[in-house]
Amino acid sequence: MTFPPELLAELQRLRQAVERLAPPAPAKPDFAAADAFVWHSETGGFEPVPEVNRVPLSLLKGLDRVTEQLLSNTQRFAAGLPANNALLWGARGMGKSSLVKAAHAEAGRALTNAAAQLKLVEIHREDIASLPACLAHMRASLHRFIVFCDDLSFDKDDTSYKSLKAVLEGGIEGRPSNVLFYATSNRRHLMPRDMMDNERSTAINPSEAIEEKVSLSDRFGLWLGFHNCSQDDYLDMVRAYAGHYKLNAPWPEVQRDALEWSITRGGRSGRVAWQFIQDLAGRLGQTL
Repeated sequence: MTFPPELLAELQRLRQAVERLAPPAPAKPDFAAADAFVWHSETGGFEPVPEVNRVPLSLLKGLDRVTEQLLSNTQRFAAGLPANNALLWGARGMGKSSLVKAAHAEAGRALTNAAAQLKLVEIHREDIASLPACLAHMRASLHRFIVFCDDLSFDKDDTSYKSLKAVLEGGIEGRPSNVLFYATSNRRHLMPRDMMDNERSTAINPSEAIEEKVSLSDRFGLWLGFHNCSQDDYLDMVRAYAGHYKLNAPWPEVQRDALEWSITRGGRSGRVAWQFIQDLAGRLGQTL
């Protein structure tokens, strides 16, 4: 059966129009372009981060025990040895995300094999449902990856935690051997307490409902707790920052101002110490 030339030409124009409307296929990620990336689920691509916003590991004061545990876990993973997914939970502003970024830099610095470097990939909380697609790109790579989600938590009626459970442990495909998942949260079990209490009150078997909720945090083999710091720890943080950035001010004055700053903020933490240092540097006319 033959078609008139006019109809064939019209079909050809229609096909070309449809092809122009279709989104282009995502480019194969170039993981050699940077040490860190941000995953974008809407495009299915990895955005290179030329310079990661982080502080040296030596400046994270009052975190000796958790620093040792996370760094050791990260170094083993970078060397191709077994390691655990890690959940860093606890008080806000105490350096959870800073520790993840600093540990990545410290562990990656010791690697000499350029063909298999340690990469940090940030995934946003709202993109967790796309995690399987993100991992599919990494599975075929020679590099090793820490997938990092900052401030991970789930609210009522949010079921995306179930897909995260399957990806971390238990799914038929499993987590790729070259991928580790690090998350920070203010909640130990990633769920608000009232949500878990509601599940208990409405379930036929309350214990099973609670098991369902806490089983997500069980997928993290390493739990690292961060707690509010003492005044001495807070001043150690301020002193370390001031020394590192060579801020020219007498320590008694810096100490007095730092304590006053923490009182006005209603608490002491690494974040409060850093905010004070930025204020101090500005008043001194020095750059950081």
